[in-house]
Amino acid sequence: MATAKSAAVKLPSSYELLAARIQKIINSTGAQKAKAALIFKAPDEADDDWAQLLGEIAETDNVTLAHRDDGGVQIFWVVTQDD
Repeated sequence: MATAKSAAVKLPSSYELLAARIQKIINSTGAQKAKAALIFKAPDEADDDWAQLLGEIAETDNVTLAHRDDGGVQIFWVVTQDD
C-alpha cells in the first residue's frame, strides 16, 4: 500500500521545465560542436520565466546572447583552456 509521503511527489515548476528544455538544446551534439545554440520561447512559457532564464545565461562567463528579429536568441560560448 502506498503511503501519503510517496504520493506527495513535487512536480517541476514552469521555470524548471523551461530550463530543462533549453539545457537539452544547449547540450545537444550539434550545439556543442558549434559552441552555439538557437533558442525560442514556446507560446505556453511564461514571459517572466523566459526573462529570468536569459538573465541567468547572460551572467555566465564566456557566453554571449544575440537577440534576433524573429524572437529567437542565439547563444554563443567560448571554452577556455586551463593552463
